Amino acid sequence: MAKKVLFLYNDPTAPEAMLGEAFTECGYDVEIFEVVTPAQAADPAFDVTLPDPQDYDVVVPLGSRWGVNDELAWMASEAAMVRDAHAAGVPMLGVCFGGQLLAHALGGSVIRSPAPEIGWYELDSARGDLVPRGPWFEWHFDRFTIPDGAIEIARNGNATQAFVMGRTMGIQFHPEVDERLLEVWLEGSGGDEIAQFGQTADELRSATKRELEGATKRVHALVRAFTETVAQG
Repeated sequence: MAKKVLFLYNDPTAPEAMLGEAFTECGYDVEIFEVVTPAQAADPAFDVTLPDPQDYDVVVPLGSRWGVNDELAWMASEAAMVRDAHAAGVPMLGVCFGGQLLAHALGGSVIRSPAPEIGWYELDSARGDLVPRGPWFEWHFDRFTIPDGAIEIARNGNATQAFVMGRTMGIQFHPEVDERLLEVWLEGSGGDEIAQFGQTADELRSATKRELEGATKRVHALVRAFTETVAQG
């Protein structure tokens, strides 16, 4: 019987992309739950009833245009869900906002980063088998501090990039990004955000095309190592 991974869509423009392919390769059936639906994105001030995390073998909270400090009702409900999942030993992999939510829910903090990151960044990793140095794609304006009892396993000069706490792992970067997902993010306000960094859409496209082959190998290595080590406790 195949294992099940649940991806939590905290933003309709932030799907699992290459992460889904990597979990499928590791023998998992992919299920999704839309925390924020496309119809709700214009007004995200609502609450939600989330699935029981113990019905799944892995739970993956994904990214979001909103931040933990926006204190939306659905974030409080999701934080309660991930605390319950962590206490029950359900493996979790939080991605960018998802990693920040895990850190926040388990006792860490999330603040506005003095050095936001958009683009491809290398990092220093204490667990190269689990989190290769990269480069990894980043698009975030907040950063987290890790909870008491967690172990920082990757960082760069701007932020903690990964931590492990029991069967929970939070990451600040976006291992799921491919060319198609990048195009989704470049629509709307994405162009204005990257302009603040002195970048252009074409520069990000070129860098992503150049890094895609290596990034694909890295996301598959990360997921395989996560499922074979962290998720096993």
